Amino acid sequence: MDELKKEIKTTSQQNLPEKMLTLSEFRRELGIPLVLAKKLIIWGEIEAVKAIDGTLRIAAPEVAVAKILIGTPIKKSYLFVRALGPGLITGASDDDPGGIGTYSAVGAKFGLSILWMAAWLLPMMLAIQETCARIGIVTNKGLAAVLKKYFKKRTVMSAVLLLMIANVVNIGADLGAMAASLKMVSGISYGVGAIFFAVAIILLEVFVKYHTYVKFLKWLTLSVFAYIVAGFMTHPNWSIVFKNSFIPQISFSKEYIFAMVAVFGTTITPYLFFWQASEEVEDGKMNHNGYKKNFVHSRVSNMRTDVNAGMILANIVFFFIVLTTANVLFANGITNIDSAQDAALALKPLAGEWAFLLFAIGIIGTGLLAVPILAGSGAYALSELMNWNNGLEEKFSKARGFYLVIIFSIFVGLAMNFLGINPIAALYWSAFLNGVIAFPLLAIIMKIGGDKKIMGSETNPLWVKIFGWLAVVVMALALVGMIIVNVI
Repeated sequence: MDELKKEIKTTSQQNLPEKMLTLSEFRRELGIPLVLAKKLIIWGEIEAVKAIDGTLRIAAPEVAVAKILIGTPIKKSYLFVRALGPGLITGASDDDPGGIGTYSAVGAKFGLSILWMAAWLLPMMLAIQETCARIGIVTNKGLAAVLKKYFKKRTVMSAVLLLMIANVVNIGADLGAMAASLKMVSGISYGVGAIFFAVAIILLEVFVKYHTYVKFLKWLTLSVFAYIVAGFMTHPNWSIVFKNSFIPQISFSKEYIFAMVAVFGTTITPYLFFWQASEEVEDGKMNHNGYKKNFVHSRVSNMRTDVNAGMILANIVFFFIVLTTANVLFANGITNIDSAQDAALALKPLAGEWAFLLFAIGIIGTGLLAVPILAGSGAYALSELMNWNNGLEEKFSKARGFYLVIIFSIFVGLAMNFLGINPIAALYWSAFLNGVIAFPLLAIIMKIGGDKKIMGSETNPLWVKIFGWLAVVVMALALVGMIIVNVI
C-alpha cells in the first residue's frame, strides 16, 4: 500500500501542477464527512501541512491516495464508524436493556400512537448532548469539575450521589436483563450469567486502557441494529407508520401520561451528560494532545457529526423497538410487558425464532455497552468532585478511587439481583431520581453552555439554545406529570 501511495503521488506530481486543497475542499472531492477527513490525517493515512493562517492544506495527489484507501461504500462506512468517538457510544448506550424494556412496554401498551416521540425528542437530545460535549472540549474538564467551580460542593455532591444511586439501580436491572436473555438463548443459569457479565465488564473496564477499550465499546454499538432488523422482519404497513411518526396522538389518560414521562426520562438521562463531557476530555488526551486553543474550534466542529450520529442512532432504535412491539404484540392483544426479556419471549411465537433471537441478543449487546458507561459516569463525577485522579487511560494504581467506584457500582447492582428487589419497581424509582436530577442539571448545563466567560467564542448556537431550553421546560412538565399520575 505504501509503495502504491508513492507511485500515485509521483505520477500525479509529474502530470499536474501542485494544488493545495483546504480540508473542506478535500472532503468534498471524496464525498466524506469532515470528521473522517480529519481522522485520515490523524491516522497518518493522508499528509497535510499547516498554512500560515493555521488551517490544514492537503496536496491534490493525496485525493487519489484517499480514494484508493476508501475504496468501496462498505469500506467508507467502516472508516466513518471508526472515525466517530464519544458521541456514537453515548447515543447507543442510551438504548440499554432498561430503556429497551421501557420502549417495549409502551409499544405493546399503546401501539404506534407513541411513535411520534422519537422525532419530537431528537432535536432536544441533540442540543443537550452537544452542549455537554462543548463543555468538555472547551474547559477540558468533566461536568462535575465544571459544576463545582460555580456551585457549593455540598450541592454538587447531592446531585452526584443521586446520580450514582440511579445508575446502580440501572446497572442491576441491566445485568438482570442480560442474564435472563442469556438463559433464554443458551440455558445458562440466571445467577451464573449475571456474575459472569459483572466480572467480565469490571475486568475490561478496569484493566484495559481507554484507547483499546473504546474500540470495544464502539463496535458494540452495532448490537443495536438487531432491533432495526427485527422491525423490518415484522413487515409493517409503512404508510400507517409514517402517519404516526410525526403527528402526536396524545391521550390524557393516566397511563398515557406516565408512558410519555417514562420515555422522556429514558431518552434524556443525567449519566449521559456526565459521560459525554468526560469522554470528550479523554478523547482530547488520546487524539489531540490534551487542550490546545487552536484545536478547540476544530474539535467542536467534528464533535457535532459524532454526537448527531449517536443521538440519531439512539432514536432510530427507539423507533424500531416501538414499531416491532406495536406491530406484533399490541396488534395481537399482548399489552402488558414488564421487561425487555418479556418482549423477546412474547415475540417468539408471533414473529418467529429470528426476531426472538435478535431481540434477546440485542439485550446482551446493549447491556455490555451500557453497564460500563453507567458505572463510569458515576465514577467520573465523584472523582472530579473529590479531586481524585481519574480516567480509563490511567492504571489502577494511579486512579484507585476512580476504579473502586466502578467496581463498587457494578457489584452493588449485581447484588440487587440476589436480594429479591423488584427490578421494575427499582427502575421506576430510578426514572424518578433521574428526573429530579436532570431538571436542575439541564438548566445549569444550558446556562454554562451560553456563558461567554466559560465558553469563550464556543457558546451554544441559536438552535441549541432553543431546543436545549425547550428540554428544560419539557423535563419540568414531565416531573409535574409524574407527580400527578401518582397522586390521582
